[in-house]
Amino acid sequence: MEHFRHRLAHSEALPQMVVLGILCGLLCGGVLGAFRFLLEYPLSQLLPGNESENFEGLSHWFHFFLPVIGSLLLIAILSRVTPLNRKVGVTHMMERMAYHQSKLPLVNAIMQFLVATTALIFGHSVGKEGPAIHLGAACGSQLGQRLNLPNNTLRILAGCGTAAGIAATFNTPLAGVVFAMEVVLLEYTVIGFMPVMVSAATGALVVQFMFGSELVLTVPSMHIESLREIPYVAFLGGIIGLLAVMFIYLMRETMKWSDHSVLTYRSKLIIAGLFTGCCAVFYPQVMGVGYDTVAAALQGQIGLGLLIGILIAKCILTPVVLGLGVPAGLIGPTFFIGAVAGGMLGILGAGAVDEDVAHSGFYALLGMGSMMGAVTNAPMAALVAILELTGNPNIIFPAMISIVISNLIARYVFKMPSIFVTSMQLQGMDYRYRPLTQVLNSSAVQSLMTTHFVKSDPIISCQGASNALEGNPDWIMISHNDENILLSPGDLHSMVRASTHPQQDIDMLKMPALRLDTKPIETNATLQQALDQMTAEGVEALCVVDNQANVIGLLYRDQIEAYYRQS
Repeated sequence: MEHFRHRLAHSEALPQMVVLGILCGLLCGGVLGAFRFLLEYPLSQLLPGNESENFEGLSHWFHFFLPVIGSLLLIAILSRVTPLNRKVGVTHMMERMAYHQSKLPLVNAIMQFLVATTALIFGHSVGKEGPAIHLGAACGSQLGQRLNLPNNTLRILAGCGTAAGIAATFNTPLAGVVFAMEVVLLEYTVIGFMPVMVSAATGALVVQFMFGSELVLTVPSMHIESLREIPYVAFLGGIIGLLAVMFIYLMRETMKWSDHSVLTYRSKLIIAGLFTGCCAVFYPQVMGVGYDTVAAALQGQIGLGLLIGILIAKCILTPVVLGLGVPAGLIGPTFFIGAVAGGMLGILGAGAVDEDVAHSGFYALLGMGSMMGAVTNAPMAALVAILELTGNPNIIFPAMISIVISNLIARYVFKMPSIFVTSMQLQGMDYRYRPLTQVLNSSAVQSLMTTHFVKSDPIISCQGASNALEGNPDWIMISHNDENILLSPGDLHSMVRASTHPQQDIDMLKMPALRLDTKPIETNATLQQALDQMTAEGVEALCVVDNQANVIGLLYRDQIEAYYRQS
């Protein structure tokens, strides 16, 4: 196992990472299978017609009171833990990856499992994909932490878990891979791609074994009727881009108000429950995940008036309740809003011209991809997701147009970053991942440290110094007052030659020489952590220590600088 860990400290440990990717996929598949079962089984037993999303079949009283009861249960659960352990979701995951070496706490993952299940069972207008991403990333991170793997491995394992979470939720493994690389890891490398791919495939396979291989959404084969529809496809992309901007803006402003409000999290959750209940009385389709409504929009089974009402209610309700702190996801709601808006535009476009045009469900599908891509700033993941959901290559060309335009509107016209980055910025955090950081985070200190050094006491005889220099060590490490100081062997060699007697004592802390102060660093640390520690503590070298606090290697700044120049 020590050899396995040592290999993982290097950036080229591809076979070992593939093995870990498979283990991560198995673990994520099991956890997300349990998440899906605990979400769908109670609803299928309690909702009319034994349909797990048939909130519409309930009476108006249930539409109002279910979200309120759900908020009360959320308060009861969240009140049992500290504010730090209440942090869940994709933003929390990205924070831990950016600032805590991808170490996701187990308690937060358990809370995510409980609160997301509660919110969705009781009809809050949120999604299950964000919780699935958090749970998947936490599985990967916990796997690495339990095996005491180097920190450079934890980041990739969190990406593996993210991909497995998306794959297990939508049954779209390729979309999971692209989302993990595009949003979470922010890099496209072989060492990242391979384990993420096998993890996504394994996670999807486990969930298919448990629930079957049926896709989340069944979409009929559709295509564009004429190239003359391309301008309208571009127009759809622009409208969806505006909806995405409104969604991000409304959620951002709600979060700002929430942060500065004197209300407690309990009051905010009660407000979210009451608001959801009021909207659900008129439009119960906004309750829960809402994939039944998305499927109906794709089939063209919802009228124009109802589509408009559902769209307005969902566009206002979801960002507000998420901004108030309902602990669940937003990717599913973006699919919902995009599908409803696209279906509405499809009906309006068909009624405006006197010729055959594509089915309204085709535009609903374009709307789904465009909305997800613009809100999450993941255009490639959105394109791959709708391609996998439909299995229809005819969707690629028009979807590329609408997704690109919606992203341009949101990101470059209105300067809106993704909703995840926006949430982090409101908390005073950043998620930019610079190329130099990527290089240094890809390897652990074990991969670069030198083990060719000699330990010594501060005072040594000339004969002892000669013996210490026989192996031509890189450094002499002097232990003094629980600190380790490095001495240049060349200076000690000059002192020995100038000595007149073999038994003469040499005080290596006072002799003229190059000496470096050091600080300890754990073997799991990345090269980026090492460089940050050197800068923060004003030292040029670090002693790499094992679990028993024994020095097993030395690392100095020149080594790190040479490493990233070569890379």
